[in-house]
Amino acid sequence: MALIQGGVFWLSLAVVAVTIVGVAVGRFPLLRMNRATIALTGAALLILLGAIPLEEAYAALDLDTLTLLFAMMILNANLRRAGFFHLVGRWVVQRAHSPRQLLAFIILSSGVLSAVFLNDTIVLTFTPLVLEICRTLKQRPIPYLIALVTAANIGSAGTITGNPQNMIIGVASGMPFLRFTGYLGPVALMGLVLIWIVLLGLYRRELAVDRFDGVPPPSVQAEPRLLRKSLVATGLMVLAFLAGMPIPQAALGAAALLLISRRVDPERVFAEVDWSLLVFFAGLFIVTGSLETLGVSGQLFALMQPVAERGIVSLSLVAVVLSNLISNVPAVLLFRPFVPHFPDPTQAWLTLAMATTFAGNLTLLGSVANLIVAEIARRRGVEMGFGEYLRAGVPITLLSLALGIAWLLWVL
Repeated sequence: MALIQGGVFWLSLAVVAVTIVGVAVGRFPLLRMNRATIALTGAALLILLGAIPLEEAYAALDLDTLTLLFAMMILNANLRRAGFFHLVGRWVVQRAHSPRQLLAFIILSSGVLSAVFLNDTIVLTFTPLVLEICRTLKQRPIPYLIALVTAANIGSAGTITGNPQNMIIGVASGMPFLRFTGYLGPVALMGLVLIWIVLLGLYRRELAVDRFDGVPPPSVQAEPRLLRKSLVATGLMVLAFLAGMPIPQAALGAAALLLISRRVDPERVFAEVDWSLLVFFAGLFIVTGSLETLGVSGQLFALMQPVAERGIVSLSLVAVVLSNLISNVPAVLLFRPFVPHFPDPTQAWLTLAMATTFAGNLTLLGSVANLIVAEIARRRGVEMGFGEYLRAGVPITLLSLALGIAWLLWVL
């Protein structure tokens, strides 16, 4: 942008860099700030510096993605209040007769549900359930917690609604829901099997018990009417996805259906919406949008284009590195303006979706879902250490990435 020169230009770039680093770390020393406040403050500073005019900041907001994320939060809040996720936990306990079966059912339920209802929502709801199940069955919870979160991350890669970065990719690419899932759903399912195999190898002694005996299923308080209504809304949303309706529109319709109620106080539903996540996304949209108004997009594209031209392997490796340096959502947002100009945009979008999601399993800091599980477990007296997680995260990530790359090379 011609008006942004000299010191203001470099100061604006410094604000962008500091904001992205703060988002990656999750906080600043001595300040009580989280990712949402860091992103919003960075966006505000860039607007005040003139790096991006207020009108262009409004235009940088991806309202389709924000609408989809908000609508899914409404849907998840109703399912949670209806007791749906606790019913799934009861189903797991009733059918798991050995540690290996319990591990498999946790991986399956976490992975499949994350593909529909957002991975962060699943780990937030299921972590207390897994801890309670392990306490009842007298099992060490660490293998099952690692299974829960790695399956949630890998399973979420299979659909556009599985995680925030996929939502961005789905909206930006305009790819139909069924086509996206047709490409990435199979490799996500294969990744779930891979998790089970790796964890069986790492924790073979702890998972060697032949059978659980006489384990009572946990009691569940469900709201049948709200449950039926929530499942109907979810089913209609999925049918709309499959019919080709725009994804934000279908999700918003399901959310609106659930907000028509005589019994549920809307304030109780809105209280469960993660407003900070919406603020975080809005701030990041403005921060990354400022790179275009600052005139540095061309240089970034020049750096990224050779990577894309080398194909799936090189783009996957760059996506993995960026995801672990600055987190997966900022990584996708940095690529978003340039992917439509790549030689094969569809290949690039799908590669980014797979690689940035699978990369989240590498370390305990690799994804928000990992941190949610670790924090809930810590509050309940279970310490999931960085080193122990790494012991499972590294092989799961490397093997799943190799599987994902091989799969995309075959189908694309």
